[in-house]
Amino acid sequence: MKKMRKLRVYKQRGLGLTFFLEILEKVPILENTHDVEYDKFCDPENPRKIKYDDILAASRRIAGTIVRTPCTRAHMCDKLGMEIYLKQEFMQYTGCFKERGVRNTLLLLSEEQKKIGVISASTGNHGLSMSYHTTQMGIPCIVVMPVRAPLTKLTKCQAYGAKTLLHGENMAEAKHYAMAMSKEKKLYYINGYDHPNVIEGQGTVGIEIVEQVPDVDAVIVPVGGGSLLTGIAIAVKHLKPDTEVYGIQTEKAYSMVEALKRGERVKINIDATIADGLGVGLAGVNTFYNLKNGGILDKMVVVKEDWVARAIMHLVENERYVVEGAAAVTVAALMAGLFPNLKGKKVVCVLSGGNIDTTTLARALERGMAAEGRLVKFKVTVSDRPGGMADMCAMLATTGVTLRDCIPERAWVKGDVFSVELKVIVETRGWEHTKELVEIVKKRYKECFFPEMIEKPDKTPGAKRGPCLAPNPVCMQK
Repeated sequence: MKKMRKLRVYKQRGLGLTFFLEILEKVPILENTHDVEYDKFCDPENPRKIKYDDILAASRRIAGTIVRTPCTRAHMCDKLGMEIYLKQEFMQYTGCFKERGVRNTLLLLSEEQKKIGVISASTGNHGLSMSYHTTQMGIPCIVVMPVRAPLTKLTKCQAYGAKTLLHGENMAEAKHYAMAMSKEKKLYYINGYDHPNVIEGQGTVGIEIVEQVPDVDAVIVPVGGGSLLTGIAIAVKHLKPDTEVYGIQTEKAYSMVEALKRGERVKINIDATIADGLGVGLAGVNTFYNLKNGGILDKMVVVKEDWVARAIMHLVENERYVVEGAAAVTVAALMAGLFPNLKGKKVVCVLSGGNIDTTTLARALERGMAAEGRLVKFKVTVSDRPGGMADMCAMLATTGVTLRDCIPERAWVKGDVFSVELKVIVETRGWEHTKELVEIVKKRYKECFFPEMIEKPDKTPGAKRGPCLAPNPVCMQK
């Protein structure tokens, strides 16, 4: 039995007009979920082992069509006590490493399949890469997105030339629909984080890292579905076996950590996370298989979201790079003190993408400033007579802080009616300046309140920490 569902289709000038008109029809959706979502390239019963030779072939295949991104020394080296190099994958045309895997997969399609077209489900970077490169190669393409997909990503996909469909409340429903359509229309479904050719394409980052930093001691990689980590780990361990490879996830998106800990793929619920590019609830079939059995991964590490916000801020201020949360997790892990074993060593952090919307960026910068004691809020009760608030503002001016906001509250103040409680937000130069401010305010006013502030590095990153997978872990040696 079949169901009929309506589609919302967004038309954009591009390729394959006849093909586009065909998908306007109602598309039958098979009820058997197993049949619909079966993908021979990502089969749990037959996982694919990824080989270095295929990654090397992919590197030669995509040369000239993908940006060979810089890998430059960071300004924060002295502060963190190690030689840090930043692999700038946000320099790709669509702002993300995903282009490598997409281009490699498209180049390997048969001529007949290139005429029929491809399809994928995505909420962001994979969809952007699909849209751009299929247009460049003249291949019809559909990107299915959940109805709540970011508007900026939707409009960018359309601008690059793809046909975009909105369907489902989440990625699971969007993927189900996309795979059903692929079987009905004989479209080639490309899994953005688990297709073997995609993993091979992402692995080309690893080859470039070893060429650009030949004496690299460790490579730190963000992990969502795992294609980037798997490809890089295979390439780096083949070319330089002694180099350590680490994967980073956040406390809200840790599907690969949990899978490696339990020895099986486990579905987790993804809450809203600043690293939305890592929001994959179930690790990939092929990526999990290679990471678990390949001896290519040293450890998975979880970093807290506040450190990700701080890393975004530091990359903007110190490196002049604007990156998304998923990219900043590698620097965040170093800033949080999670790798004391890498002190004095050469470390490459992969900055996987730069597609962050302005609202999220603004929130991340403010969250980062607050976490570092540079944005402080407090309550203080002052006289409500003429000059009371002016005296408080004058006092703040003498301390050298910048007043960001000041809200008076009179109705719920205890005590005499000639007092007013002020909710104040100020900007300081850092922890020492903040301590000075606290002392001055407490000395001047009896009724004041500052929330608890923490300035220590994160020595205990949390319970969800991945197992050590290295056969002879360097980080455990004395």
